[in-house]
Amino acid sequence: MDSEAQRIRTLGILGAGKLGTVLARLAASAGYRVLVATSKDPALIAPAMRAIGAEAASIDTAIEEADAVILALPLGRHRELPVEMLRDVLVIDAMNYWWAADGIRHDLSDPRISTSELVQSFLTGSRVVKALSHMGYQDLEDETRPAGASGRKAIAIAGDDAADLEAASVLVDDLGFDPVIAGPLAAGIMLEPGAEAFGADINAAQLREMLEHFPASQRGIIVARARGETRN
Repeated sequence: MDSEAQRIRTLGILGAGKLGTVLARLAASAGYRVLVATSKDPALIAPAMRAIGAEAASIDTAIEEADAVILALPLGRHRELPVEMLRDVLVIDAMNYWWAADGIRHDLSDPRISTSELVQSFLTGSRVVKALSHMGYQDLEDETRPAGASGRKAIAIAGDDAADLEAASVLVDDLGFDPVIAGPLAAGIMLEPGAEAFGADINAAQLREMLEHFPASQRGIIVARARGETRN
């Protein structure tokens, strides 16, 4: 695969909270053009974005001019996203369900389906990849390392398209982490709150081992039972 053809050069980020701001800073430092948008007037975040090397933009501009868009919003707001504008766009889902932010939402905590699959079912024409969601924003900011550096940490990625997984992997590597493919988009449930990998600040080998152990973990057993799966 020609990774150069898949390389993201302009990155749109929807959400300027703690996660969105950290990702914008890391991407800008890595040489990306970064467009950050919220539902409010871009002028309100423009000074803060300039300070970290990013640009404040409208949602329309952030989507239209980007090669990929990161969702760094509260998960419960995913139905506010512009479905048609995001058609044919690589969408990197960095969201998680938090009851404190989203309220008690059984539709967002159903173990039979990953939250990224819910996002994909709403963004029917988009290409959704789960990434940059299981490590805390403080660790993302503090743990970035050059490729090959000792102590480099890993970020897991889940998606259904090989080219999109490659593009997301290149982005993760550029941001300063080793990419680990967790599997198809459904495997994103292994990266959600309640799973061992959520909040993990570990290297690639340790992360792969953790993901392999998921079916035997407490969360993995709950998911398997909810899905009617049986273990040999």
